[in-house]
Amino acid sequence: QVQLVESGGGLVQAGGSLRLSCAASGRSFSTYSMGWFRQAPGKEREFVAAISWDGRVTYYVDSMKGRFTISKDNAKNTVYLQMNTLKPEDTAVYYCAASGLAEGSRLTRQLSYDYWGQGTQVTVSS
Repeated sequence: QVQLVESGGGLVQAGGSLRLSCAASGRSFSTYSMGWFRQAPGKEREFVAAISWDGRVTYYVDSMKGRFTISKDNAKNTVYLQMNTLKPEDTAVYYCAASGLAEGSRLTRQLSYDYWGQGTQVTVSS
């Protein structure tokens, strides 16, 4: 069992930055690959970024490459999402999730994840 708690969301102006954190508790965090997803009002939840269990492989939505960076600190049981040059369309609830998959393109799919956090709101004003 893994419990996930996101933090770091808030209100930011367009062009600004935020760093989201996802703290994990429970067993064997270091063996899980991690992902970030988001859900904007009136839209379905979508993939943002993922990182393999050992932090060596990362995956991003093309539109976020170069703006968002995912990282994983196994010593702190925490995964991060650094978001730069934020746009109003980045406004959403951001969720982190844990997957038992080691790596691979399936990490872009919600069904690949076993545990989910409650989400943190990110609002980008224009």
